[in-house]
Amino acid sequence: SLNMAESQPCPCLRMKERTVQESRQLINRLNRIEGQIRGIRGMVERNVYCTDILMQVAAANALSDVYAMGGKPAVAMNLLCVPNCLSKETIRLILKGGHDKAVEAGCTIAGGHTIQDPEPKYGLCVTGYVNPKKILKNVGAVPGDLLVLTKPIGTGVLTTAAKADFVSPEDYDGMVKCMAALNAKAAEIIQTFEHVHACTDITGFGLLGHSFEMAEGSDATLVLHSTKIPVLSGAKDMASMGLIPAGAYRNMDYVRPHLEIRDTAEECLVDLIADPQTSGGLLIALPAEEAIELVRRLHEQKIVGELIGEVIPK
Repeated sequence: SLNMAESQPCPCLRMKERTVQESRQLINRLNRIEGQIRGIRGMVERNVYCTDILMQVAAANALSDVYAMGGKPAVAMNLLCVPNCLSKETIRLILKGGHDKAVEAGCTIAGGHTIQDPEPKYGLCVTGYVNPKKILKNVGAVPGDLLVLTKPIGTGVLTTAAKADFVSPEDYDGMVKCMAALNAKAAEIIQTFEHVHACTDITGFGLLGHSFEMAEGSDATLVLHSTKIPVLSGAKDMASMGLIPAGAYRNMDYVRPHLEIRDTAEECLVDLIADPQTSGGLLIALPAEEAIELVRRLHEQKIVGELIGEVIPK
């Protein structure tokens, strides 16, 4: 006969199996916690990086106007709005990003103003110096001039797409580094040319709006070749998907009565030309021979320099 009691597992075996199972559960739990810690550490490091680099963008954007006029930044004041919930460490990172970019520009931050605001804001009020005989104006382009652009466009489209998490990390980092780059070296090279008829930086009005401003003030027509305009990686794809910021439509509505668009122009490129930029490049109008030489010298310094159009009679 078979004794059923003798066929049951030994209690010590059951205890050993339970101990092994609990150990495995504990290991799995520790692995999950470790993964969460790595994720949090990554988020913290990313947020620190983003805060620092985005404040550099804000500073570069503020400094750009001085470069566009042929000047050099000298003194700046911090302008900071902070909510009560913002930590002192975050505020320190904000000010550090702006300080680092000002130091790079050879500009002294002499103080600033801070106010409480529900939405954090940061910028610089910049004072610069320029030789009165070498001031660059955003008007004065002459028929026959060629147009040179020193940075790719597409920051408005990419930042809009990034809010929906459609932008790859590589394209996002490329965009931010482009915005954080000073126009200092390009401006320095431009100053060595004798016949710069007009110069402006490309910001909120987009390439379209600033080109119209130059054309209207110069009593001339600017022709832009959409296929020759440098565009940030990923921006064309995002524009094709319809991820266009509201500012681009406002820019287009303002300029449209004075605009002729050829049938061959791609719609996404037309949208990008109206795209509002943050810390964009310089648009320069100068004689053809000098424009070609300017592009060559910009490329020598690893700076984007593209011939994107020309000036013709009105």
